[in-house]
Amino acid sequence: MSYERIAFVASRTPGSQQAKAALEARYPHCEPEQADVIVALGGDGFMLESLHRNMERGLPIYGMNRGTVGFLLNGYNEDDLLERLARAAPATLHPLQMTAVNDSGTMHHAKAINEVSLLRQTRQAANLRVLIDGRERIDKLICDGCLVATPAGSTAYNLSAHGPILPVGSEALALTPISAFRPRRWRGAVLPLRAKVTFEILDPYKRPVSAVADATEVRHVVEVHVEEDPTTDLTLLFDPEHGLEERILQEQFIP
Repeated sequence: MSYERIAFVASRTPGSQQAKAALEARYPHCEPEQADVIVALGGDGFMLESLHRNMERGLPIYGMNRGTVGFLLNGYNEDDLLERLARAAPATLHPLQMTAVNDSGTMHHAKAINEVSLLRQTRQAANLRVLIDGRERIDKLICDGCLVATPAGSTAYNLSAHGPILPVGSEALALTPISAFRPRRWRGAVLPLRAKVTFEILDPYKRPVSAVADATEVRHVVEVHVEEDPTTDLTLLFDPEHGLEERILQEQFIP
């Protein structure tokens, strides 16, 4: 597919800003509001920011790594950008929808591309009741926290918490505890993609908990619902030889 209107966006780091200036000097470009493709320059964090900013419009985003890991981005190269865009393979993601209720009864909504995580706010462990599709699965999870991750996010915080890596297209979500104390041997679960996860916070005043959807945090929550949002499509573009599916597969063989 050919793209005629390109918008370059970059993180605030010097390397990203220099790359943006160099690319804009070489290629015709426009503002994001007029573009049919966005080229994002930065790291994985900036790519997530770009996806969130563009969530309503749903433009495809082609990232080039000017950060560290660059899992969601392609390698940086100023040459042949138009050809790379034309050859790029799309990967469509659906975010998670988080609905969190805090201790004053206020309801907060946010979307997450990687994961929704619940985290203890104080020195004391969190006590969580976990329900899947309305059915209680754990009556009391004593832990530092718990998260629900998408396949794209399964190689991020979820992997650090010893959760499973999920292939793209696996139609699954990862439910992963963070430093679980009880049940001692529970290591998490792989859930169907359409599952609705509910966390009820036990002792919310003595043991306060925050809920985080990517970069959006809601503190002092008492109940959190998480499910996939199939109505929102996010399109990432990858060089054919380094697609998202291959990257996730490769992560399983990195020592």
